[in-house]
Amino acid sequence: MIVKFIPPEEVLPLRSQVLRDGKSYEYCVFDEDARPDTFHLGLIDEEDDVPKCVLTAFPQARDGFAGIGYQLRGMATHSDFQGKGLGNQLVNFLIVYLRGQGASYVWCNAREAAFRFYQNLGFEFISENFEVPGIGTHRVMYLQIN
Repeated sequence: MIVKFIPPEEVLPLRSQVLRDGKSYEYCVFDEDARPDTFHLGLIDEEDDVPKCVLTAFPQARDGFAGIGYQLRGMATHSDFQGKGLGNQLVNFLIVYLRGQGASYVWCNAREAAFRFYQNLGFEFISENFEVPGIGTHRVMYLQIN
């Protein structure tokens, strides 16, 4: 497996499968996908050149936090590859890359099912639970990286 910067259309299959219950790709596009400062990472299986884990990130400050912030969004791992460390590998690549870009912190709106995943990477809760309609319980999580 290799980490690559990928075009936005390559994240849609996993967003659909993992995050949106198989809904059509039009429901899986984020407004931020079109921003010129947004980037998408994929952990690519070199045998079939298909991403098995993806994420999206873009500069986005969070009230109350100093420095340059990035929001992590749309983290998804193919169901056949979950629990095998791919998400860890991809987020760790993101952290190293963002440090190189001078970022101070990264944050996300984590789904309840992913709380432990992000905690194991060092993220901390900075909000109470909140509901995203049609998706479920979330909390904002934060990681200082510089």
